[in-house]
Amino acid sequence: MSEPLLRVENLCKTFSTGEGEVKVLENLNLSLETGERLSIQGQSGVGKSTLLYILGALDRPSSGSVLFRGREVFSQSGAELSTFRNQCLGFIFQFHHLLPEFSSVENVMMPGLIRGLTFEEMRGRAEQVLEEVGLSSRLTHKVGQLSGGERQRVAVARALVLDPALLLADEPTGNLDPKTGAVIEDLLIEMNQSRGTALVVVTHNPLFAKKLGRSLEMSNGLLRGDGAE
Repeated sequence: MSEPLLRVENLCKTFSTGEGEVKVLENLNLSLETGERLSIQGQSGVGKSTLLYILGALDRPSSGSVLFRGREVFSQSGAELSTFRNQCLGFIFQFHHLLPEFSSVENVMMPGLIRGLTFEEMRGRAEQVLEEVGLSSRLTHKVGQLSGGERQRVAVARALVLDPALLLADEPTGNLDPKTGAVIEDLLIEMNQSRGTALVVVTHNPLFAKKLGRSLEMSNGLLRGDGAE
């Protein structure tokens, strides 16, 4: 069998508080294949976002392994982790985190400019992916001129502009009305199907989770459900 895109082994995460140690993740295991879609559900505070941040190398585990294409993610230096995030991962959050002083196309260009790609190349890439998400007529609009749904589409485009192997989304429709949220949900699935980007979504929305297919429930620091390990 081929190596999965992502494998998590015996993952633990503990936080220190004034009242002692709090275990959030405990011996958690997970695997994800290339191009696969996965939703993670669970009550607030059970560690869903913590897991997503560790998968995205934005936080470090207390112990355990995160392997991406067979390589231990956290064996890398801080600079190497930054390169890994830029080259292999895309992120979408509940709040779009766009830069308000820039236009839609400029926001989408940012990851590539950080990588060192030319302005001309990134302008072309950004325009193409914004067209894919239905915003070809809003390229030069600044963030304040966009609706909530349009802002999240820009965030989706920014996450996908460098063709990451894995897209991590933390409540990507949680700040949207149901109709607009459904549009973004369908867009993420469409992008997964057309680009082959693996997708891990933390969501409280059971209908969205059903659309995604494979779904795991987090409780007591563990994942349970379809294909949980």
